[in-house]
Amino acid sequence: MGTAVGVIVGGPIGGAVGAVIGSVAGGLLGKGVAETLDPTVEDEYWRHNYATRPYVEAGHSYEDYSPAYRIGYEGYSTYSKQGLSYQDAEPHMRQSYEQHGTHRLGWDKARHASQDAWHRREQNVSNNDTSFK
Repeated sequence: MGTAVGVIVGGPIGGAVGAVIGSVAGGLLGKGVAETLDPTVEDEYWRHNYATRPYVEAGHSYEDYSPAYRIGYEGYSTYSKQGLSYQDAEPHMRQSYEQHGTHRLGWDKARHASQDAWHRREQNVSNNDTSFK
């Protein structure tokens, strides 16, 4: 589309400029889409994959780990935008986890699931990063 507008407005040179602008805009749009969190997708992923994780203990269900996964992927969406790493954000996420509800898992066990979910989001955003470097 940028190319077509550029050709109409500025001829062949305008077309080239339009193509570059269209590529940059498309890349930024793609990055924005990649960074969009869909909690339903994350929940389904962890529901089907939690049992394969090395930190999951026998006798615990997905429902035990679910709040920790949610803290991790939501935490990534919140704190990575502020430039925080998982280690920097963990105290904030721990506080949120401990203040919102009663959980079968204490933070010492839940933190592994939250870190796992954080890293999954981080990797997905990184793999879909189409911006110019």
